[in-house]
Amino acid sequence: MLRVSELKLPLDHAPQALPAAVAARLGVGEADLLSWSVWKRAHDARRKSAILKVYIVDVEVRGEADVARRLAGDPHVRPTPDTAYRPVAAAPPALPLRPVVIGAGPCGLFAGLILAEMGFRPIILDRGKAVRERTKDTWGLWRRSELDPESNVQFGEGGAGTFSDGKLYSQIKDPRHLGRKVLNEFVAAGAPAEILTEAHPHIGTFRLVTMVEAMRARIESLGGEYRFRHRVADIEIDAGRRVRGVRLHTGDFLEADHVVLAIGHSSRDTFQALYDRGVHIEAKPFSIGFRIEHPQSWIDRALLGPCAGHPDLGAAAYSLSHHCANGRTVYSFCMCPGGTVVAATSEPDRVVTNGMSQYSRNERNANAGFVVGVTPADYPGDHPLAGIDLQRELESRAFVAGGGDYYAPGQLVGDFLAGRASTALGQVAPSYRPGVRPADLAAVMPDYAVEAMREALPVFGRRIARYDDPEAVLTGVETRTSAPIRITRGADFQSLNVRGLFPAGEGAGYAGGILSAAVDGIKVAEAVARSIVGEAVAA
Repeated sequence: MLRVSELKLPLDHAPQALPAAVAARLGVGEADLLSWSVWKRAHDARRKSAILKVYIVDVEVRGEADVARRLAGDPHVRPTPDTAYRPVAAAPPALPLRPVVIGAGPCGLFAGLILAEMGFRPIILDRGKAVRERTKDTWGLWRRSELDPESNVQFGEGGAGTFSDGKLYSQIKDPRHLGRKVLNEFVAAGAPAEILTEAHPHIGTFRLVTMVEAMRARIESLGGEYRFRHRVADIEIDAGRRVRGVRLHTGDFLEADHVVLAIGHSSRDTFQALYDRGVHIEAKPFSIGFRIEHPQSWIDRALLGPCAGHPDLGAAAYSLSHHCANGRTVYSFCMCPGGTVVAATSEPDRVVTNGMSQYSRNERNANAGFVVGVTPADYPGDHPLAGIDLQRELESRAFVAGGGDYYAPGQLVGDFLAGRASTALGQVAPSYRPGVRPADLAAVMPDYAVEAMREALPVFGRRIARYDDPEAVLTGVETRTSAPIRITRGADFQSLNVRGLFPAGEGAGYAGGILSAAVDGIKVAEAVARSIVGEAVAA
């Protein structure tokens, strides 16, 4: 088959226009198209008055070899790549110890799935609860200001991505098409088939819940085992710097010599335990800031013009970045069209925000992280875990500024720019629950971050009309953009100084978002399999 890209058609084109465009690009008659299917579909909205649909199409054509030779110089006509996933190993008949996966977020989920598909019968540990029980606990914070430190937005089956926009795209290099394996598994678990063809697919929270359950059932059917409410308190490492097992918070010991660390970016107590055991950890940059909310209708009109509201376009999304005079970069993060701002803390007496939306993206407001980059030079000390200290300080300030009951501090953009505390909120109703109290967010953030964000807002307002509207709302704080540490690993995906320990995903500093975390989980599972098989052969 041939893959034809950059096929541009009007937004409301007739169905037959697409195969006609494919045939014209290939220089053949439509009757010569034996079959065709859309690989990807996107929109080009650079001209708001004439938004285009952009397609990548796989096509089987009569005389394919001749067509390929004739168009050999066309960069938009290439052989269709093989995207099938193939296991790299199979479990040996005798497996003395089963591999252990710590964490049931996207990374741990796919590490467990791949190991199970190869016959390794992994044991998956998670400190939180199964996804439906966890959802009830999460609502407890949102509705009643009741936090369960072990079952919340950060901890539990599905990981932090369960309560998000469910974005399924990333900028990672993916020559083996592992991202396609992830999407195929999601569709098999109940995700809409459209995620296979949309350029920027998303799922939304409610669908993620049922998908996670379906994938757990598949892993268990292949011999994998889930153990919820099993918080790992320590890693046992022998004198030869080799993993020997994990110690649970109950005191129980689980023997294991291959352990995947898919612990997510908020497992601060686990980071400390690893550091205390001498596992190599280094500080890394992350970002801090607020959530910014606008009516979705403002964003739609600004980005889509007269096409705003078109059913094929849905709620408009944006991505913004500005390099400031003080050397900082301010950018939008985890933009959630038609979504809500959610309470995302995992520790008592702290306030953290994040964004979430459903598949329909039909809530009134658009929200996004409005954040500024920080580096280890900004942290309170040179300790590898000092970034966590910065996060905790800001989250505690936000807790106090919001009133001490998990309400969040909020501020009008106009007041933030003018340097005055908000005393009331205006026409943009903040969506964060349990609630928002007017405050001075500048008192919560470091001065360098406030300076950068005040510079960036008018710049973004020139790019998207009304972005810096005085009535837009900021809610604080956003601190869990990524892990502030990296658990360093080598080319074999094992810890630099502990054999059998496989740092993985966002919590280890090797992913950002659902798709990249899932892909990293696949790669790490493959590394575990190769290690086990290699050791079995050597024995």
